[in-house]
Amino acid sequence: MNQPVQQPELESHTPMMRQYLGIKAEHPDILLFYRMGDFYELFFDDAKKASQLLDISLTARGKSGGNAIPMAGVPYHAVENYLARLVKMGQSVAICEQVGDPATSKGPVERKVQRIVTPGTVTDEALLDDKNDNLLAAVCVHKGVFGFSTLDLSSGRFIVTELADQESLLAELQRSDPAELLYPEGFSHQHLIEKRAGLRRRPSWEFDYQTAYNQLNQQFGTTELSGFGVQDAKVALCSAGCIMQYVKDTQRASLPHIRHISLNHHGDSVQMDAATRRNLELTVNLSGGVENTLSSVLDNTVTPMGSRMLKRWIQNPLRDVAILQARQDRIQALIEHDYLSIQELLKPIGDMERALARLALRSARPRDFSRLCTAFDALPEIQACLADLAAFSPNLTSQIAIFPELSALLNSAIIDNPPVLIRDGGVIAPGYNAELDELRNLAKGATDYLEELEAREKQRTGIPSLKVSYNRVHGYYIEISRSYADQVPADYVRRQTLKNNERYIIAELKEHEDKVLTSQSRALALEKQLYDQLFDTLLPHLTELMASAMGLAELDVLCNLAERAEALNFYRPTLVAKTGIYYDQGRHPVVEQVMQSPFIANPIAMDPSRRMLIITGPNMGGKSTYMRQTALIVLMAYIGAFVPAQDARIGPIDRIFTRIGASDDLASGRSTFMVEMTETANILNNATQNSLVLMDEIGRGTSTYDGLSLAWACAEYLATRINAFTLFATHYFELTELAHELDSLVNVHLDAVEHDDSIRFMHAVQEGPANRSYGLQVAQLAGVPRAVIQSAKNKLALLESQQKITNTSASPKAAEQQLDLLSEIDPVALKLDDISPDDLSPKQALELIYTLKSLRNSVGQG
Repeated sequence: MNQPVQQPELESHTPMMRQYLGIKAEHPDILLFYRMGDFYELFFDDAKKASQLLDISLTARGKSGGNAIPMAGVPYHAVENYLARLVKMGQSVAICEQVGDPATSKGPVERKVQRIVTPGTVTDEALLDDKNDNLLAAVCVHKGVFGFSTLDLSSGRFIVTELADQESLLAELQRSDPAELLYPEGFSHQHLIEKRAGLRRRPSWEFDYQTAYNQLNQQFGTTELSGFGVQDAKVALCSAGCIMQYVKDTQRASLPHIRHISLNHHGDSVQMDAATRRNLELTVNLSGGVENTLSSVLDNTVTPMGSRMLKRWIQNPLRDVAILQARQDRIQALIEHDYLSIQELLKPIGDMERALARLALRSARPRDFSRLCTAFDALPEIQACLADLAAFSPNLTSQIAIFPELSALLNSAIIDNPPVLIRDGGVIAPGYNAELDELRNLAKGATDYLEELEAREKQRTGIPSLKVSYNRVHGYYIEISRSYADQVPADYVRRQTLKNNERYIIAELKEHEDKVLTSQSRALALEKQLYDQLFDTLLPHLTELMASAMGLAELDVLCNLAERAEALNFYRPTLVAKTGIYYDQGRHPVVEQVMQSPFIANPIAMDPSRRMLIITGPNMGGKSTYMRQTALIVLMAYIGAFVPAQDARIGPIDRIFTRIGASDDLASGRSTFMVEMTETANILNNATQNSLVLMDEIGRGTSTYDGLSLAWACAEYLATRINAFTLFATHYFELTELAHELDSLVNVHLDAVEHDDSIRFMHAVQEGPANRSYGLQVAQLAGVPRAVIQSAKNKLALLESQQKITNTSASPKAAEQQLDLLSEIDPVALKLDDISPDDLSPKQALELIYTLKSLRNSVGQG
């Protein structure tokens, strides 16, 4: 971390370097881009750091304490590319610009930090991923309650929530995935956030409740926060206050688009913990990419803001049936109408939401205005299309307003394909402002005026060879041959004498010259003034504009879901009040897209009499796919989408839990089994009778009897104490006996067919338990050497000769009474027929003889 530079050190530097160090002292923890001519320069530790991060040359300039001052720089015209790279690395940058006039400055030109670019507050198009929200978050804790807030500066979406435990905080971090996370000094739970990028420690006073309360009221222009329904979430408001202070510090501009704050009520949505979100691969796959995720399959939106909204829906499925049914009605109406024509109209809209955010921050670029103009032009036709759809009236139709005056303004003010930046001019359209047109004409030379002046002066003086000309050294002049010297009028002032000619200037031409020589700078200044006036004209309409952008994003999502339903053969589910999950011909929405062969569809039926399904069958048989597809079908139903299943009827679901897969957390000292048990404990402590629970291979990370006992106890607890809807996949066939003891538990299996040494997985769910695991066949498919497979078959023959646990008793208590796996084996029951002598190696044959002899001796002694 850079430390503030002490004042005595400043005195030994040049005036410019003293200026730099003074500004740097105000921003010790972030990189400072210091504008010098056509470059942004960095010095000292900043230069060294930037050189490594950006792979740019490290040079030197002057000396400090006898040592050369490290320096590195980037061209100003390419700065956005470098900023984008730094932001992705979690770095923040202060942009220091020249604000003084070099012509009038004594000493260094005055410079000030004009903006601070941080990962969570960027709004520039070049620095953002257009398909993902870019969130700034803050967290604090008080008496065990976590306050957590997020702000999307590019939309003004400001949300606060209070979380009761660490697991809920981790789930919220997983869901929101903030680009930058603020936390107070002395935060007692830093171990929960230490692995995140973009961490920023902030002073404790920024999390003070009264300071936060006043800060938020000042922003919203209110005297209290009860109108937003957040007044009781005091810990959350502390974190929100910190966000507000941080945004003001970094943006250094008014924030008129941040007009509302809302409280996230956990009861309003289907909750998922961090492990569940990760296992279901909603927006990010297990490898950290975006391929083969639910959002990658569902997202065929035509606008970036629609894509972001769809991801928010996926990450936050709702429980409000009225909202979900309204979404279904609209999707159905779009399918029956013509969603494709509306999608075509939406394509030119682009990212209206983020363009409006830049408008609010007064950082919008010419192309933002051009895109807004295009969007305004498309709105009337979009509204006309929606007027024909009863399902969209009146809410969404009225939300998407039209703006004919603003459309006319921008069409007349901005050229069709404006340059990227206003600073170079050429943005305001010809004909918009007469003075600007005149200045531009002057800057171009205004040849028409000069021709007119020349003709007029020839007539006035009677000198036919008189010429009005211009050169870069002497400016404008009237040139007359010396032979006409006696006809030169008295108001002509000699400017230059040549061999055969004299050059003169007159007051009118001098006035024109002054206009021309300053017209370019005046044109740029006027153009900037006119550009700023566009902000003043549009900003009073910001609330309506942002509401329309949100409505257009929702329309894009609904059209997209209609298109996906038709293209992928999805069906409308029914959300019912009766508890249960039922569907026919269900498919995994992601897996079926990557399979080369047809996907085998399967049904499910869960109700109060079938709350738990014990799922058995071979590895690779499809147990995990079947469980995940059920969770995804339920989730899709709760975002209002159509689902890959026929006749789907989904009852109330409050939470979805998964315990799938094996992974360790070595950095925290947790083994695979410890991770498994931690996730299991979270499920057992938080699931309810309306939760959907997916449990896969519980207990496989420890010894056989420990694992079996744990799996049995967990299944029994879920079935009898919690009564959650549970899909419980296992290779412990002993658990299938639970169906004989518990009325709400049933067995299902995914079968396979064996032929000789090969196996074919049927992937079809059938009632009842599986009869075997086919583990050796799967190992053979994986390429395990034949000798190893044969040795395993021999060992299996020995093990299967003992009495199975399920033949003695189905209870875990009886399992604990079993002897060692190889004890109590009856040599008479040994399945010698299963052993092929021709396939045994000499060593294996010898081992078999010794085993038989040992068994005979043990029986004789018994």
